[in-house]
Amino acid sequence: MNLTDEMQEQMSAEGLLEWAIREWGDRFAVVTSFQLEGMVVLDMALRIAPGTRVITLDTGRLPVETYDMIETVRAHYGATVEMVAPASAEVERMTTRFGPNLFYESLAMRRACCEVRKVRPLARRLGAGIGAYAVGLRRSQGESREQIRKVEEEQGRVKVSPVADWSRDQVMEYTRERGIPMHSLYAKGYTSIGCGPCTRAARPGESERAGRWWWEQDGNSECGLHFTAEGKVERSVDVLLREILSS
Repeated sequence: MNLTDEMQEQMSAEGLLEWAIREWGDRFAVVTSFQLEGMVVLDMALRIAPGTRVITLDTGRLPVETYDMIETVRAHYGATVEMVAPASAEVERMTTRFGPNLFYESLAMRRACCEVRKVRPLARRLGAGIGAYAVGLRRSQGESREQIRKVEEEQGRVKVSPVADWSRDQVMEYTRERGIPMHSLYAKGYTSIGCGPCTRAARPGESERAGRWWWEQDGNSECGLHFTAEGKVERSVDVLLREILSS
């Protein structure tokens, strides 16, 4: 069924997922890091179609609590979680050349690390037969996400953000009502969770994503999966990646 942009924006989260699962079947997946929003999307999708594919990135730098959460999801839903890892040779070249904590050096270095550990491995997995995938992005999470659409074309695939128009309160209400498992780091003050070295708990009054790459003064709290850098930073990242991938 073809949907106009207006129809897509007006559909409920469940309705949008039902449409995507019906349209793409086993070529549809939920991509999640098991944060609150991703768990809501995962819960909805598995209620609609229990065999829905679940994909997550294992960057090699995740906090132990995230691995615990993966085991919780496997047990709670009886779901298979597809773990996607970066190419070991690329990580080895990157860390040998620039060190394991290169992301603290500069914005360009951090973006290069995200490219190697997140963007490239996810692109490889999505390129292997995935026609559409769902994520847990919300417009109210920050300025860089204010304009996201519920359905977007992205490199030959369709990216679905069913809860794009939800508030954090709506996410929490659904989580409580459905008894959805929660990542244990939320109880420690985290409001956004990524790699261990790159995430801290949020302070009172900070935005939801303030704990991501908190040391950056001129950066953007996106890893590259949902946001492409422009200008000088992008050019610097390209130079770094060429050095990493060709060395």
